[in-house]
Amino acid sequence: MRGMGRRAMLQGIGGLMSAATAIRGATVDEKPGRAKPPRIKIGQIGVGHAHADKLAVYRRSEDYEVVGVVEPDERLREQAASKETYRDLPWLTREQLLVTPGLQAVLVETRVRDLLAEAEACVAAGIHVHLDKPAGESFPHYRRILDAATAGGLWVQMGYMYRYNPGVVLLRELLERGWLGEVFEVDAVMSKVVDPAGRAAFAEYPGGTMFELGCHVIDLVVGVLGAPDKVTPYARHTSRADDGLLDNMLAVFEYPRATAAVRSTALEVEGFARRHLTVCGTEGTLHIQPLDDPAVRLAFASPRGRYQAGYQDVAMPKYARYVADAADMARVIRGEKPPGFPAAHDLAVQAAVLQASGLSLDA
Repeated sequence: MRGMGRRAMLQGIGGLMSAATAIRGATVDEKPGRAKPPRIKIGQIGVGHAHADKLAVYRRSEDYEVVGVVEPDERLREQAASKETYRDLPWLTREQLLVTPGLQAVLVETRVRDLLAEAEACVAAGIHVHLDKPAGESFPHYRRILDAATAGGLWVQMGYMYRYNPGVVLLRELLERGWLGEVFEVDAVMSKVVDPAGRAAFAEYPGGTMFELGCHVIDLVVGVLGAPDKVTPYARHTSRADDGLLDNMLAVFEYPRATAAVRSTALEVEGFARRHLTVCGTEGTLHIQPLDDPAVRLAFASPRGRYQAGYQDVAMPKYARYVADAADMARVIRGEKPPGFPAAHDLAVQAAVLQASGLSLDA
């Protein structure tokens, strides 16, 4: 599979450059004299995912009309109903949602174990999907869903929250221009302190923190270097809590002329502040830290465009998760652009996530 992710990343750069416009706050409707297109009808299945409240982004967007939410678990539904995100929205069954006239997209935000089944039902109904991460535990099942979506002209957009980060968009632009030279090293960290309830939820899946947290930055590694030749996981349980969670994890990605290291723990004090991505090439280095409020340091061996030789800080616009994701999906649904991330890239990412988590690709 090596190289598949790299090709997919290059194919997606055009979409990501348009996403940069969305990050700066522009919309396709801002052109003088252009009528606003009708809102896209979208619904949500599940509220059990840690990122399910992203629905608020779609409710605020002028691109979307949220038609309803599905959650069969009564306890989860009651918890969600008390939040502003879900206020005044109708609660539907899956069957009711999927036959809603004009429905074009669904956010799948269930617990991880249910993500693939719900996504498959949406694709079978001819609906675009925003699927939260990671893409389940079964690689064959995920591949089957993406194959069906591609055949039906649908997009399954993955919810990796750093894809449209302005620092990452800048990185892709520099890679496209070749200004970093040949990349030989990538280093990424995705950690935080996870409370006991969160640890119990993570421990439901055998991949530990790499599966639940590290997947976000594995997506970035594969975007830079493509699918690896080999992934070696190093899993540890470091906490004194007897919960079985693999909470201190490292994975090494091997390529013919490069290596990458990804760390993810549930133990790091002020872990959000040290979440980072570093990409080293023969002509330059880019470092983003922290990822959630991106600050970029950039070094070049010689001047490149507006950049000088040596290290410099590059100002980034303020970043809100999922705003550009939603804007990009709207453009795809309206036929204004192809998907920002092709299925080939997403398959390469999911394979790498499972391998880095010590899980099989055959299950």
